[in-house]
Amino acid sequence: MELSTLLLFIPACFALNLAPGPNNLLSVSNATRYGFRASCAAGLGRLLAFVGMIALAASGLAVVLHASELLFHAIKITGALYLFWLAWQLWRAEPAVGEEKGDTGEAGVLRLARQEFLVAVGNPKAILIFTAFLPQFVDPARPVAAQFALLGALFLAFEMVAIAIYAAIGSRLRRWFAQPRGKRIFNRACAGLLSGAGLGLLLARRA
Repeated sequence: MELSTLLLFIPACFALNLAPGPNNLLSVSNATRYGFRASCAAGLGRLLAFVGMIALAASGLAVVLHASELLFHAIKITGALYLFWLAWQLWRAEPAVGEEKGDTGEAGVLRLARQEFLVAVGNPKAILIFTAFLPQFVDPARPVAAQFALLGALFLAFEMVAIAIYAAIGSRLRRWFAQPRGKRIFNRACAGLLSGAGLGLLLARRA
C-alpha cells in the first residue's frame, strides 16, 4: 500500500472514530457511572463487533446488506429498539446504588461490554461504513486481504484511542455530577441522547 494512501486514510479514519455516536455516548455514560477503567474495558465489546464487520467487508459478504433492504431494516429496527431500552434503563437508574464499585467487577464489565457489542452490531450504518469507506483505500492490483488487515488494524487502534478519549470526558463529568441529584440529571440527559440516536437510526436509509 502506498504511503500517500495511508496519509489520506489516517485523518479520515480518525475523524470517523471521534464522531459522536451511540457507542461513544455509551462510553461517556459508563465512565460517569462506573469510572474510566470500566468504560475502557467495556469498549472491548465494541471492538469485537468491529472486527466482525471488518471481516465481513474484507470477504465481500457485507454487500448483502446493500442488496437486502429487508435485512437492513431488520437490523436498524432491532438496534433502535435496543437503544430505546438502554435509554429507559438509564432514565430509571437509581444513581446512588451500585455505581461506584459494586458493578465494576468482572460480571459488571462483561455486562457493559455486551451492551457496547450489541449497540455496535445493531447499527447497520457501521457495516456500511466498512463496506463503503475502507474499500476506497484498497488497491485491487495488490493483495486485498493484507490491505484490509492493515486498514482494519489502524481503524481498531484509532477506535481504542476514541474510547479512551470519551471515557476520559465521562470521568471529568463524573466529578461535576458527584451528587445523586446531579447523576440523575446526567443519566436522564444521556437517556434523551440515546433515544435521539435510536430515532435517528429508525430514520436512516441505505446510501
